[in-house]
Amino acid sequence: MEHAETAKARYKYLTFRIGGDEYGLEIGKVREIVELMRITTVPRTPEFIKGVINLRGSVIPIVELRSKFGMPSVPDTQETCVIVVEIVKEGLPASMGIIVDAVSEVMDISTGDIDKAPSFGVDLDTSYILGVAKTPGGVKILLDIENVLTKNGVMTDGNEKSLTQPTGGNI
Repeated sequence: MEHAETAKARYKYLTFRIGGDEYGLEIGKVREIVELMRITTVPRTPEFIKGVINLRGSVIPIVELRSKFGMPSVPDTQETCVIVVEIVKEGLPASMGIIVDAVSEVMDISTGDIDKAPSFGVDLDTSYILGVAKTPGGVKILLDIENVLTKNGVMTDGNEKSLTQPTGGNI
């Protein structure tokens, strides 16, 4: 009976697109969604760190997920936007923005419809994936946004490594 109850638990995820793929974030990590605005570049940062924005008096670092995941850049469209998320860094809350191609929807996803990250047959760190959701519209990769943003160059203690560099098992 307990397993049936767990399979029925539903959680909300904000889904978005990067290229032709769909991803999701736990809605509790999302502060807001804003239009793409002028980004001030910060010298000597990895390519995926686009810079910072001033959002109502708060300076928010901006990461382009497409670049972070090693995907080629594409021109921005009217759907390109910034999802501002709140993560925990060294026990303190921190806001960051992620650039995505388009926001899709907020979905209720049952825990019974979420599988663990698949094994890819190699020693690959998939700690950035919460799971893979099976939905009527297809598969959605559910991201652990804190692991995406706190590993390999973003919000780390001076270690500026790109995820696209061969570092032995990173994204």
